[in-house]
Amino acid sequence: MPQVRCPACGSLEQAGSGVGGFRCKSCQRDVWILSCRKCRKACIFYGSATGAGNVELKCSNCRARNVWPKARLRAISAEARRIDRANTAAARQATQEAKAQAAERTHSVQEHVASQNEALQTYLDQLNGILASALDSDKAFEFSRLKSTAKLPHFEPGSLAQAGPPPDPAKFLPAAVHGLGAHLPGAKKQHEIALSEGQAKLQAAQEDYQSRETARLAALAEAKLAFEQNLAQLQQTTIDQHAEVDDLERRFIEGEPEAIVEYFEAVLTALRWPFDRARDDRVAYSAASTQLVIELEMPAFEVVPEVREFKFVKSHGETTKVSMPATQRKAIYSSLLSQVALRTLHQVFESDHHSIIQSIVLNGHVETVDPRTGQRIHPCLITLRTTRDIFVNLNLGSVDPAACLKGLNASISRSPAELAPVKPVLEFNMVDPRFVQESDVLSELDSRPNLMELTPSEFESLITNLFEKMGLETRLTQASRDGGVDCVAYDARPILGGKVVIQAKRYKNTVGVSAVRDLFGTMQNEGATKGILVTTSGYGAASFDFAAGKPLELLDGANLLFLLQEHAGIEAKIEPPDDWVDPEADR
Repeated sequence: MPQVRCPACGSLEQAGSGVGGFRCKSCQRDVWILSCRKCRKACIFYGSATGAGNVELKCSNCRARNVWPKARLRAISAEARRIDRANTAAARQATQEAKAQAAERTHSVQEHVASQNEALQTYLDQLNGILASALDSDKAFEFSRLKSTAKLPHFEPGSLAQAGPPPDPAKFLPAAVHGLGAHLPGAKKQHEIALSEGQAKLQAAQEDYQSRETARLAALAEAKLAFEQNLAQLQQTTIDQHAEVDDLERRFIEGEPEAIVEYFEAVLTALRWPFDRARDDRVAYSAASTQLVIELEMPAFEVVPEVREFKFVKSHGETTKVSMPATQRKAIYSSLLSQVALRTLHQVFESDHHSIIQSIVLNGHVETVDPRTGQRIHPCLITLRTTRDIFVNLNLGSVDPAACLKGLNASISRSPAELAPVKPVLEFNMVDPRFVQESDVLSELDSRPNLMELTPSEFESLITNLFEKMGLETRLTQASRDGGVDCVAYDARPILGGKVVIQAKRYKNTVGVSAVRDLFGTMQNEGATKGILVTTSGYGAASFDFAAGKPLELLDGANLLFLLQEHAGIEAKIEPPDDWVDPEADR
């Protein structure tokens, strides 16, 4: 409310609405805000009662005295009080409405913040519970899930389904003449003429109707035939697709590598994650070792949110973000990688209903940008090899994911958030599809050397040359009983290097675990830091189980072909002769 200075004593007083009067609390004079009758301006008056029912007021502008009836002043005061009350009520209502609107906005923002926090917590729960939720909800993948379930349409004839109404004779034929009208001159003749014309028109309408009905029935039959042909095509497409899946399953059971790779690619594609990934997973299969190699695309560090929670600051009327501590983000990310790896292994083994796969090599890579160079990189953050016998006996519902991976002798990045890489147990490209199985027949034009037809000395030179190209100093010791190679090599690198025992065996069938045990014994006798066993065939699950956690590296035929091409530039093949016999002692 405005303040007015008392013209008598100069003190400031509340003037109400600016119309009417008030009593100065300092000098106890009556002060009025009225229009002066002389200067015609709204001025401040003060004065006191002069006589019967009158008040003499002095204009603060022109100093003229004005005499006002008390009744008039009371009426003015009453109106001023009414206006003041109305203004006060309106102001109060406006204030209440403003408060209500502010409260509604605050409540809306608070609800939005609560919704954001709920969504954030749900997402964090999903990241932290990927393994547990998968064990509860994931069903083992089956070939039947590859079969399409096309929804067959229903025939919809539309307007062709209903015949139109036939012509109504009553609209064409004249009504019969009755009563006196029938006796009028010429009435009968006129009726006969009208009847004849009506019958002609009715016949034409009926012929037109019959023609349209014939066309409708023909169109209906044509539409139904087209629908049935399309339906039969859809059904045949479904039958053919189901037959392809059945053929894929047959080839899978028979151990065909392409079928095995195709099936497990479908298994991995069916996995659903709460985050996006930069690329698809890759699968390779070594038939000699019944080993599946998976290059798994891991989530980037950015999938872990930077925000721990959202908060609404009421005093500022704004929403703020509470950052998640860096240590907590890194812990969540490390756990996430472990869970993703375990869930993938679980789903693959569970989906192998025929126990084709006896061991799995999993390399978990992440597609990201190196913050130091700005270049795209694809480092390996987790790598491990495990066998079916070991993995299926794990109680995944009770394990600590990181500890479980360590128990599986996995190599895990010491700092995955900083993209510190680890060396894969087996490079994905080493499972080369050029490995030729025993049943394959090569063209005579194939000029690649067959490792199984080399002389022992040629095979020795080949293996020693390979590892020399890989940076080792090799010293041939003796030819093994199977025409293979036994040698000692030296890795000249400081700290990481040392003495390495290498054995290469030309086998047609799977290398027995006894050969792996012998290599480990030789390595210990020689005081070597590492043992490498190379074969032209493959290994069983028992060999991988024995080598787990030991400084042993087992390379099968596909791996050997890759290393020869990659490091020595030799394109080779492996085709055991029909009369080849593996040494009995090493089986």
